[in-house]
Amino acid sequence: MTGDSWSSAVRRRLGLGRLLALGDLQDGAWITERAAVSVLGAAAAALPDLAVTSLRLAPADPECRAEPQVPAPPSALPPGPLRITAELTALGGHPLPELTAALRDALFAAADDRLGLPVSDIDLRVTSLSDALPDPLPGGPPPGPAEPPATAAAAAALATPGVAHLTAELGPPVHTSGAHVRVELATTHHPLEVARAVREAVARATPEADSVAVLITWAGNFSPSGV
Repeated sequence: MTGDSWSSAVRRRLGLGRLLALGDLQDGAWITERAAVSVLGAAAAALPDLAVTSLRLAPADPECRAEPQVPAPPSALPPGPLRITAELTALGGHPLPELTAALRDALFAAADDRLGLPVSDIDLRVTSLSDALPDPLPGGPPPGPAEPPATAAAAAALATPGVAHLTAELGPPVHTSGAHVRVELATTHHPLEVARAVREAVARATPEADSVAVLITWAGNFSPSGV
């Protein structure tokens, strides 16, 4: 790998943010922080009289060392409660307690209903009051589709409802290590529900695999009703 390609790979990896565990210990599903922030930011942008300018996710308890039952992607966070930290600008003349309460409710609901992220804490900081709001938090473009390998795992994942396409942000779209399979993809429906369905489909298609994990790098617009 040349210096330029190595630097590009590092920038791409850093742009994904943290790899956040979806669901519980047994779910074997992760989502990039960038994808989660895009969904949470869209929920915040629907609220009047405020604009979220920064949003990050991190473990609510940094000492949590829960071990997933499925091998995690490299450097992924373990399953456990998460904390959202957000900064916002509010329109002057509007009651801040009401604005922040509405934002907190919207973020909790989006984390649960649209993502499947176990958020337990939300810290909000009003950084400025203004007569005009800045642009909402950018969601960023979705990753382009990766060329799927001609494997049973790839075919099973692509045939699962709610899968938009396979991606290759962290590595190949289908990564195998021994008897473990990891599939990377973009979704058009509830990420956790899609991940569970993909894991079941890939496990059926590859009975030789001992475990299957899913990494979601982008989550599109969808109805909270699920797949």
